[in-house]
Amino acid sequence: MTPRPGSRGFTLIEILVALAVVAVALAAGSQATGALTRAAARQSDQWLAQLCAENELIRLRLTRQLPSVGDSTSECQQAGRTLQVRLSVVPTPNPNFRRVDALVESRVDGVDVRLLSLSTIMGRY
Repeated sequence: MTPRPGSRGFTLIEILVALAVVAVALAAGSQATGALTRAAARQSDQWLAQLCAENELIRLRLTRQLPSVGDSTSECQQAGRTLQVRLSVVPTPNPNFRRVDALVESRVDGVDVRLLSLSTIMGRY
């Protein structure tokens, strides 16, 4: 086949530009997919941390006593993961109430990562 006069194909420069545009689009799509994956994992971690914090606060409420002032740490197993729950009980200006802070952390590569902090006020029963 002989090319018709006036018809021409793509030049090497045009093909390289098209490949560069496709490469940039693929890189952007890959970055967006990675961000969505990280956000989904973080959301799952925070949901599990909230379950742990709420469980500890409910455990304190079920004792039906004013919690004693001080700090305590416990482990929480959720979905095959072990999370650390630190409870901090501090007095309030009213002696009938105490503030309870629950801090949930996860150990990742030897470093504690804070997942969630939840606070409440507990009173005398």
